[in-house]
Amino acid sequence: MYAIVKTGGKQYKVAVGDVVEVEKLEGDSGTEVTFPAVLVVDGTDVTADANALAKVSVTGKLVEQTKGPKIRIHKFKNKTGYQKRQGHRQKLTRVEVTGITK
Repeated sequence: MYAIVKTGGKQYKVAVGDVVEVEKLEGDSGTEVTFPAVLVVDGTDVTADANALAKVSVTGKLVEQTKGPKIRIHKFKNKTGYQKRQGHRQKLTRVEVTGITK
């Protein structure tokens, strides 16, 4: 059984026991979180109906707060002497999926 969940503007395919990195969620390690399910697949049974998905809950436990890889941004305009450098590291949360209930 697996589910497609939505968080942080993105969708993730998760199963029980998976550890996924999602956009930063507030909370300390061990905090329980629930995600809204977009799709649930159980063998050959596929659930995509909004009324049926309202009863589905995908729960997880926060493992740790981390950061993604460093992204270097360099802007350059030819013949004007304009150069700008900037860096970014996205804050992420590692979540372990503990249950998918129908």
